[in-house]
Amino acid sequence: MTVNITLLAVMGVLVAVGVYLILERSLTRVMLGLMLLANGANILLLSTGGAAGLAPLYRSDIAPEDYNDPLPQALILTSIVISFAVTAFMLGIIYRSWVLGRQDEVQDDIEDRRVRNQSSFDAEDDTAIPVETTEFVPEDADERPAGKKTKQRGSR
Repeated sequence: MTVNITLLAVMGVLVAVGVYLILERSLTRVMLGLMLLANGANILLLSTGGAAGLAPLYRSDIAPEDYNDPLPQALILTSIVISFAVTAFMLGIIYRSWVLGRQDEVQDDIEDRRVRNQSSFDAEDDTAIPVETTEFVPEDADERPAGKKTKQRGSR
């Protein structure tokens, strides 16, 4: 299998520019970055398919190594559909942001800054586990006389 260096270079440039645009604050640039990233992934999948071959229809007189691999083609079609859906979703977000605020740039929010500055300690999740405080009757409670209180486990 030969590797097409031109396709790989184009894919690398598309992915690099796509990642750069995704890191911007403008939603339009984020959408363009996602589109470039998806196209770079499509070119990568195209290059993994190898050289062009025969259609993947079985005939007994054709050797198996002469066929084209249909899996990269199916993955590219799936990627195209997913990138179209993400682009449509981003266009909806951009339009809604423009209608509500007349801007497509994501601003720093005061609440986001507050959350970023708070400690990672969560009082509910990070406290010590209390001693067993079960209210269930132990299994051997039916053998004890009625009216007697049982000792809790771990207490002396």
